[in-house]
Amino acid sequence: MTASATRKTTALPLALAYAALIVYASLYPFDHWRDQGIAPWAFLGAPWPKYWTGFDLGVNVVGYVPFGFLVAMAVLRGGVAAGVGSAVLRGFGAGLALSLAMETLQSYLPSRIPSNVDLGLNAAGALLGALVAGALVRLGVVARWSRLRESWFIDEARGALVLLALWPVALLFPAAVPFGLGQVFERLEAAVADWLADTPFLDWLPVREFELEPLVPAAEMLCAMLGLLVPCLLAFSVTRSRPMRLLMLGLVVAAGVLASGLSAALSYGPEHAWAWMGLPVQVGIGAALGLGLALLAAPRRVNMGLMLLASGLHLSLLNQAPESAYFAQTLATWEQGRFIRFHGLAQWLGWLWPFAAMGHALYGLSRRRVRS
Repeated sequence: MTASATRKTTALPLALAYAALIVYASLYPFDHWRDQGIAPWAFLGAPWPKYWTGFDLGVNVVGYVPFGFLVAMAVLRGGVAAGVGSAVLRGFGAGLALSLAMETLQSYLPSRIPSNVDLGLNAAGALLGALVAGALVRLGVVARWSRLRESWFIDEARGALVLLALWPVALLFPAAVPFGLGQVFERLEAAVADWLADTPFLDWLPVREFELEPLVPAAEMLCAMLGLLVPCLLAFSVTRSRPMRLLMLGLVVAAGVLASGLSAALSYGPEHAWAWMGLPVQVGIGAALGLGLALLAAPRRVNMGLMLLASGLHLSLLNQAPESAYFAQTLATWEQGRFIRFHGLAQWLGWLWPFAAMGHALYGLSRRRVRS
């Protein structure tokens, strides 16, 4: 078997991550579980629902397209001896099984309504995604991507590529500072206090003697710079040559700016899509680009070390700031509107992404060498 055939594919971890997104979106808010006195499979024989919208139908199809695509690609690229037809069937079957499990579990959630229409649309979306994957293989697009990946990225690039793919998604949930992922201190402090309420251990918690203050412009600039520089350094740590790193620098910065603009448009309206782009953020973006250009030729281990340092400094600065003044309004918009399916996972990604990136860097630095 060739090296390219044995190369680990990013499709499998991405499929697992996307399955977690589907589970979260399908079962949120995960409370008030109870037996409602009906068989969990009773929805299979229910009539067509009286109330539905084109948005709901579209979401149910489109939401499962990436899952079917990724499962089929994981089968085709995972070293399993399977043809295109078999991969398409597995992608369809995985989507159907996951949707059936979610609809069945929704029977125990009073706030969710299981639907055979949703099941059919979800399965159709998974089938469509799997068919797209099969078509791309037949047309040779996947083979060309494999050759491109081999020429661009080192062998151990899978973890970094998965993190880079998830980074724009993590930016979709509004943050106090642009590119400010990992702001968990205030929420963690409140959660621990709630857990320890009515126990003697509550007195063990340190008492904060001051309220968190918004960041001054210089600190905001530094946070934006570090938040954008970290994924750039992550990309540099797995990219082979200087010209390829230059292109990755542009792609990462563009993805971050566009994702932040989309987040603002979804949260506050299209007219406010670029309201977050103040002078400190503009300077921070420019500084991140400048530092990225200066580090194009740095060794991979140096990039990983600098990424670890930048992540630590970024988290330290960011968690000294309170949440956005518009957080409550934004949260209500995401939780009560059409974003209810996505708000939770996007928020968790925003909280955990920096720590996952730091873990990836620590793992890479702990190895004796990084193979090219």
